[in-house]
Amino acid sequence: MIGVVCLLALLVTAHRHPRPRTEALVAVAAVALTLVTGYLGLHAAGDAIRPLAPVVGFLVAILVVSEVCARAGLFAAAAELVRRRSRHSPQRLFGGVFVLAALVTTVLSLDATVVLLTPVVIGAARGLGASGRPGAYACLRLANSGSLLLPVANLTNLLALPYLSLTFGGFAVRMALPLVATLVVEYVGLRLLFAGELRAPATPATPAATPVAAADGRGWRLPAAVVTVMLIAFGALSPFGVDPWVPAAIAAAILLGWGVRRGILSPADAVRAANPSFALWVLALGVVVAGLSADFLGDLVGRLLPDGTGFADLLLIAVIGTLASALLANLSATLLIVPVLAPLGDTAVLAALLGLTIGAGLTWTGSLANLLWRRTLARDGITPGNGRFHLVSLTLTPVALVAAVAALTLT
Repeated sequence: MIGVVCLLALLVTAHRHPRPRTEALVAVAAVALTLVTGYLGLHAAGDAIRPLAPVVGFLVAILVVSEVCARAGLFAAAAELVRRRSRHSPQRLFGGVFVLAALVTTVLSLDATVVLLTPVVIGAARGLGASGRPGAYACLRLANSGSLLLPVANLTNLLALPYLSLTFGGFAVRMALPLVATLVVEYVGLRLLFAGELRAPATPATPAATPVAAADGRGWRLPAAVVTVMLIAFGALSPFGVDPWVPAAIAAAILLGWGVRRGILSPADAVRAANPSFALWVLALGVVVAGLSADFLGDLVGRLLPDGTGFADLLLIAVIGTLASALLANLSATLLIVPVLAPLGDTAVLAALLGLTIGAGLTWTGSLANLLWRRTLARDGITPGNGRFHLVSLTLTPVALVAAVAALTLT
């Protein structure tokens, strides 16, 4: 019962997104209650935190990298390029935004897509005189389902990586075909669901304000170069056992120093961008889920999961991952499901990741990215309705999930 209470407290905190101090206090309290009551021993808690430390390190570093890129105008420049090449066509604009959202998610993680890219995408659409809703939903959908290709695109992938026998490049090879299948479903589905808004004639207007850019308009070039080198380093160093947090931390340090010298952010801004309270929340979640796994929940999951890797088995694994994400959020679901599946091999774990990423888009609580996206739109004066959200999610998620699992069986 202690574990359930602590987990609910953490999930409610994530859903309400309180001040950082409150988030940190809840995280510390959850761990303290878990340890003091003897629900989980100190040694077991250490074992739970140890594999999470590199993941949290990567999270902190990539958030700083993304913040510097945003303040340097990289996202604004990319969105403006897409807007210019759209030739005042909402359909062309949507296609460019779709590709851009997929690239940002793959390289800089889903948080960058929902928090930093979404506002400039909306601004680009308004500058064209078109509806910002199709592009905003493209950002939302691809923040989850577009995060399949690289381990660094999603924390769920990074959490699962230690249980895989794949290198960084090997992961990309196995997930490339499922990603293509998913992107086809998402693109076609969003074009159909937003056909009316995409057919509406554009009425060019003054572009909305975008994040702070460098004074000369080219300040984004160095951050873009650093991010490119960082991405290459992920793949090049992985066979040598170098975790992604190492090149991410180096990139963050370089960009932070550059950004401070340029005056586009301060060390205090970087600390806020790193979101240490959320990092603490992730570590607390690992401790609490470890206790639940040792208790009744681990046995329950073990009984539900199949023991084969045929198409039906893989689809069932993906569906369980989807349902677990809907109930527990995908991060806690990953910590619970992946260790149980590891003995079945890489394909079973990858199938679970399909459910934990694509399936996380099914409900508001399936992914923290969904909640961050809703808050981002609210700050921009847009209120995403529950009806439209669930129409999109319930229409696209099952189709994308089946297509991705089918593609996985071919790799």
